[in-house]
Amino acid sequence: MINMKSWISQQINNGTRISIPIMTHPGIEMIGKQVKDAVQSGEVHAQAIKKLAEVFPSAATTVIMDLTLEAEAFGCQIEFQENDMPHILGRLLTCAEDIENLKVPDMNAGRMQEYLKANKLTVEMGIDKPVLAGVIGPFSLAGRLYDVSEIMMACYIEPDAIMLLLDKCTELIINYCRELKAIGCSGVVVAEPAAGLLSNEDCQMFSSVYVKRLVDELQDETFTIILHNCGNTGHCTDAMLYTGADAYHFGNAIDMVETLKVCPKNKLILGNIDPVGVMKMMSPTEIKAYIGDLLNRTAEFDNFVLSTGCDLPPHVPAENVEAFFEALAEFNQK
Repeated sequence: MINMKSWISQQINNGTRISIPIMTHPGIEMIGKQVKDAVQSGEVHAQAIKKLAEVFPSAATTVIMDLTLEAEAFGCQIEFQENDMPHILGRLLTCAEDIENLKVPDMNAGRMQEYLKANKLTVEMGIDKPVLAGVIGPFSLAGRLYDVSEIMMACYIEPDAIMLLLDKCTELIINYCRELKAIGCSGVVVAEPAAGLLSNEDCQMFSSVYVKRLVDELQDETFTIILHNCGNTGHCTDAMLYTGADAYHFGNAIDMVETLKVCPKNKLILGNIDPVGVMKMMSPTEIKAYIGDLLNRTAEFDNFVLSTGCDLPPHVPAENVEAFFEALAEFNQK
């Protein structure tokens, strides 16, 4: 089992820049499967992760950032598409009474077991790098259950009801992460993009307080919490740091250099290549130039980890992914 505290310290002090892109979709395509297969089958999901680990020199393995998994477990209706991520149909909760009656599901609900299987099989492959699972953040999950627009208003109109909902969301997330930790995952990326819609004060009240519960409960030498908020434009970085997570993952909406200036030097700070505008739409030559510029501008920050700003979407050209890693290798050769 990897000591993640030591691993993080080594990455900061080894003098070489590493990368941990959030990507599984290229692996799905490499093994001739579709998104629908991977999000419903732990075996297919793990095969895709294994293929990526064989082909690309990422410093850690990651799973699909599926923001419907926990919502489905609570009872949301899900639509599956062949080559796109699942979508939530309709709204599960409409009032405080619905929240009162909501039951926290167990690990047999929905596709939870398939995702646990994907992570377990990946751990058992013996890949000599951290295996980073993925979960949705509490506020983003609550927004999926209650509707994002509606919950933004309800935070002010019915804050007690929303806090009860957040309690229940956090309970499921902690239970799930406890299982992920037990099967040997080295950490988890907590995807909390909806919290970026909140002010710094509200982000702390309705998101970070609950993420901190997860950190306090589970983060230790063998299990790292990486908090992802691609909705943050810089306005709620302080609230993110309040959680005490070991690492923070930022999206392409943020100024990476300015963010690094305010983040602790002993925390890993990951980001923030646009997964669509850069990785999917640019040519390999343009991608290498873009990433090279970011690496040069962040060269003084030893705790910076090159990553995508969010999960890579389906159908990113393989040569573009290769260009991502080539840009990093060229930077490290300087």
